[in-house]
Amino acid sequence: MIKRRTILGMLACSSIPGLVSARSREPDFLWEKLRAAALPDISDRLPKTPRVINLAAMGRQPGNYGGVIRTLIGGQKDIRLMTINGYARLVGYDEKLAMHADILESYETIEDRIFTFRIREGHRWSNGNDLTAEDFRYCWEDVYLNKDLKRGGLPRELMVDGKAPRFEVLDKFTVRYTWHAPNPDFLPKLAAPQPLVIVLPSAYLKMFHKQYQDSFRLSSLVKQYRAKKWTDLHLKMSRSYRPENPDLPTLDPWRNTTAPPAEQFVFERNPYFHRVDENGLQLPYIDQVILNVSSSEIIAAKTGSGESDLQSNGIDFADYAFLKDAEKRYPVKVSLWKRTQGSRVTLLPNLNCTDPVWRAIFQDVRVRRALSLAIDRAEINKAVFYGLAAESADAVLPESPLFRPEYKTAWSTHDPEQANALLDAAGLVARDDDGLRLLPDGRSAQIVVETAGESTLETDILQLVTDHWRAIGVSLFIKTSQRDVFRSRAMGGSIMMSMWSGLDNGIPTADMSPAELAPTGDEQLQWPVWGIHYLSNGQKGKPPELPEAAELIDLLHQWGKTVDMEERADIWTKMLKIHSEQVFSIGIVNATHQPVLRSSRLRNIPDVALYGFDPTSYLGVYMPDTFWFGEEALPS
Repeated sequence: MIKRRTILGMLACSSIPGLVSARSREPDFLWEKLRAAALPDISDRLPKTPRVINLAAMGRQPGNYGGVIRTLIGGQKDIRLMTINGYARLVGYDEKLAMHADILESYETIEDRIFTFRIREGHRWSNGNDLTAEDFRYCWEDVYLNKDLKRGGLPRELMVDGKAPRFEVLDKFTVRYTWHAPNPDFLPKLAAPQPLVIVLPSAYLKMFHKQYQDSFRLSSLVKQYRAKKWTDLHLKMSRSYRPENPDLPTLDPWRNTTAPPAEQFVFERNPYFHRVDENGLQLPYIDQVILNVSSSEIIAAKTGSGESDLQSNGIDFADYAFLKDAEKRYPVKVSLWKRTQGSRVTLLPNLNCTDPVWRAIFQDVRVRRALSLAIDRAEINKAVFYGLAAESADAVLPESPLFRPEYKTAWSTHDPEQANALLDAAGLVARDDDGLRLLPDGRSAQIVVETAGESTLETDILQLVTDHWRAIGVSLFIKTSQRDVFRSRAMGGSIMMSMWSGLDNGIPTADMSPAELAPTGDEQLQWPVWGIHYLSNGQKGKPPELPEAAELIDLLHQWGKTVDMEERADIWTKMLKIHSEQVFSIGIVNATHQPVLRSSRLRNIPDVALYGFDPTSYLGVYMPDTFWFGEEALPS
């Protein structure tokens, strides 16, 4: 089976319909550099075949150059939002979750085993260096296969049955990866919000590599950048997901110009970005994006006070009324997008917690089902979400072709009588003087639910769940801590139960990996010990003790070995059924709304859209490089 993907309309600049004059195709923002011959003309900055974005065909307006977008972030680490929202990928999804070549000119796959990538001739990094097969070779041979730089070996996404692919440079603009068996997750990982990196700006990074740099000069650079050794320096200077190095060449629409630490980060247009609109204007339209660092607790307040031109992070549905009221005072517009998580918030009993009594209790499916049945989701929906959410287990949404109604309703109806019966059947019959059930060791059934304390929405919901669980003889206590501490405690087994969001990708298709349904990562708070066992190829953690969890891993392996789409869909169905019946995560509601605020002059932002980390990359699939400022405000 051979698949080939190219972008229709990838024409040379001279043949783009409606092409405007060379001077008017140049952004004013770059004109001083152009006049000083510090930049080549646009015809020399674009690839021979740029990616043409036909906005009119997408129901949007071709735009004009100029303007600055202000946005707020909760800390320096959040500059990664520029990588996520910028969404320039070798291959990427569109709004309908179809995959296309993006940075690549085209790609070809054979049996999901052989991947041939064609690079755009004339494509350049943001510093003007050519993008060629050498940048792929450098990443593979000099970084991934270098034992000093990659002591842990290759990324898991590049391994199939523990074996690496064969990498080949076919010519200056063509590379190939060949596995002995299918690797169906390869392209989705390249298209992910935090993408698998297989290409690096080699001309720049060789300066920090032992194989290419003079030892005396390299030692001087290590001292200059306060690194411990050259490998730490190379890692620091090559980090692209969180673009803290202003000198690191990028292929994103905007490049960071600010070295941390800083209270404000300025991203400027990449003069070599590979996309153009149907009129031949090079994207992005916007010249600069300025990220102002603020305390996460006051981002909503600052957003509603006119300090942001585009904001989705740091605000939540609880802020909607306040933000909507800001439309009366500032030239802003607020829309509600549908969140794609399987559940807006989810209770995650830690099946690997260090307390042996609670570990055994949580591993009893009757207990997990009982705790879910005891929750009055209708009350939570009305009290917290004004009845606008969908009461549901942690499940895929109707927008997914894999959706089935029974996933939504599995053990999620409010039935305290059945919940009590299940807890009785699990052996938790005896109660103390306060009516709380007694554990086998005589302790009262008191569950501490921990959160990262980043949203009042979580505590509002937990206060309601406290009453629901008290009715079945279970006490709930809320504990909040900082995210890093929270994560560390969860992975160490100290946390009994946590509250987090549900499935990241609630709108999957059969060709997307179902790994999230199985214990595959230490960040999965319901089974971190099993997850790290999978992640480390058995070097750390422990294998799943529950047969159903082990079966999920087996099914995931089966998904990875088939190239038949019907078989993949069938495997997804089996895994979703196990996930819903076993209640490994206790969902509350989904299809909740995410406020998105923007300047009323900002064009091409949808009023209705899907919002999530994976696979839509927040704003990413809606192409922020095509957003532009009109002269007049849009009607509210």
